[in-house]
Order: sequence, then C-alpha cells, then structure tokens
Amino acid sequence: MESLKNHINNYLEISETTFSEIARFFSYQGKKKKEYFLREGEEFNKMFFIESGCVNISFIKDNGQEQTIDFAIENWWTSDFLSFSKSEKSRFSIRAIEDTSVIILTKDAKEKLLVEYPFMETYFRAVFEKAYAASQNRIKLLYELSREEAYFHFRDNFPEFIQRVPQYLIASFLGFTPEYLSEIRKKSIS
Repeated sequence: MESLKNHINNYLEISETTFSEIARFFSYQGKKKKEYFLREGEEFNKMFFIESGCVNISFIKDNGQEQTIDFAIENWWTSDFLSFSKSEKSRFSIRAIEDTSVIILTKDAKEKLLVEYPFMETYFRAVFEKAYAASQNRIKLLYELSREEAYFHFRDNFPEFIQRVPQYLIASFLGFTPEYLSEIRKKSIS
C-alpha cells in the first residue's frame, strides 16, 4: 500500500495514522500475464490502483476484433468508470499485460471512505481531472495527427509502453493493424 500512500501524498498530505485508517477500505488482487481482472458484460463495481504491472482496457467490436482503448501502469487508476458509477454490466475488459497487482476500491467502500474522510474527495477529483485532461488531449491528437505521427508521438511520449506492451495491442490502441505498425517501425529504422 506504500505506492498508494505516496500517490495520495502527491495531491494532499496525510499522516501515517490517517493512511492506516484509510487502508482498511482497500483490498489487493493479483493476476498473472493475460488473466482478466474484468470481462466485458460482467457486473462491476471496482476501481483499480495499479501497484505493479500493466493492464489494457478493451472491448470486442462487432467484427470480433479486440479494440484497446487504454493502458494503465503503476500509480494509475483504472476501471470501467461508467459501470462503476452506475453499478451496471461492464462495457470493457481489463486484462493483465504482465503479472499485475492492484489495490481495489469497491463502490460501497469508496462511498464509506468519502463519508468518513471527506478530504479524499479532493484526491479523487484531482486524479480524475488529470485523467480527463489526458483523455481530451488524446482525442485532439487523433484528429490532428496522421497515423504515422500518432505512433511517433506515442513512442516518444510513452516509451515505457513501447517496452512493455505487445505491438499488436499498441496497434489496436492507435487504431491500425499490427502489419501497418510493423511498416511504420521499419520505415523509422531505415
């Protein structure tokens, strides 16, 4: 839980004692590479703080292909946030790309946490404002950049993903085939 405590302290300062009290609202879960934390269509009411590892968030398109919409690595929160907030079936799957440990906060636990420790609302608001801004920026880049430029932007700004995420998932995330990604990578080497 040390990573979560440090993450919270990036946004507001809390004492060791307060963090120990807050820690009771969270639980742990680990998954091996390629195991699912969540499958599309399952009832869902959890948020995950990635303690170690990497996950992809995806859905299955009408043509049966997996479409990756996001990744999450250490010190990032992830979920199917609409399903979490509405306590309904998930529209996405969350799968471990490598062995991954998460700290879990259920919807009920979050509501109780915020009642007992209202200052945690400030933490979650700051985290989600930052995440929403990143999402807006990604959408802007999808409209502005060519497909090749999108890959180079991703490669240059998120090198940790290039090293850790299989190329077919990066291609899916960027909206093209693995073969096209391979062509772009070959061009950049020559």
